[in-house]
Amino acid sequence: MMHGFLNIDKPSGITSHDVVARIRRLSGQRRVGHAGTLDPAATGVLVVALGGATRLIEYVQRQTLKRYLATVHLGVTTTTDDADGEIVAQRPTPPLDAATIEQALAPLRGTIWQTPPMYAALHHQGRRLYELARAGVMVDMPPRQVEVERLELVRYDPPLAILDVVCGSGTYIRALARDLGVALGCGAHLAALRRTAVGAFRIEDAVPLRALEEETQPDVRAVLRRRLMPPEVAVADWHVLHLDEERARRIRRGLPIPAPPDAAAQARAHAPDGALLALLRYDGSHWRPIKVFDWTDA
Repeated sequence: MMHGFLNIDKPSGITSHDVVARIRRLSGQRRVGHAGTLDPAATGVLVVALGGATRLIEYVQRQTLKRYLATVHLGVTTTTDDADGEIVAQRPTPPLDAATIEQALAPLRGTIWQTPPMYAALHHQGRRLYELARAGVMVDMPPRQVEVERLELVRYDPPLAILDVVCGSGTYIRALARDLGVALGCGAHLAALRRTAVGAFRIEDAVPLRALEEETQPDVRAVLRRRLMPPEVAVADWHVLHLDEERARRIRRGLPIPAPPDAAAQARAHAPDGALLALLRYDGSHWRPIKVFDWTDA
């Protein structure tokens, strides 16, 4: 069984689940999952985990750096705040320059309060928002606090504004497009979205799904192994411990090992052969295993 991560450049028009299904067929493995859903229309970095690396998906999803290239269509608002929705209103785009757009972008940076789009996967009283919206039920969702680390105008070709966005989990790029349109007084929606990074996974290193499928002929597994990133990339920024055989034996049995007083809060432990063995948490005197890996049986 193969264990690790694939950095896939997802094409438009298919779901993240579709990508997983196609990788599952290529690899011949059932244990395949993805970290961080992309809408069908969106493209770019989709992190796919194989084998035991699926146990590390949660750590990929927690990585703070998520970067996007967003195309915002000014002057047109839609029901979904993106290009998939029905047009609600169209207004002439006022004369705009980079300085005016920058002034509208400034309040959308940093720690902000953002109202989720009505067509979202969030739950309200046991049902998804988009299910309620399709049934004609509108809900006033309270705003949520999100982090927008970077929001820069890359180019303005009226009526399209191209934005470079770095944000935390839970941020809706559609909502940023909507709120920019409100600030400019003309309305807007998200016309296109491309994810360019999730933590250490960058678009420059991603392989297009179609290209991967084409190059896997005839030796599928050899190609996948060459493209596979090691499991520890999910926790690349954690403190690293290289264990001797005695400490590795204790960790395999789920037992703690002594730690210095100034130990890191969390660490990844590697066995004498270099393989990732466990994730550890510091309890004040010892490192205790929170996840132990056996790559031969996973």
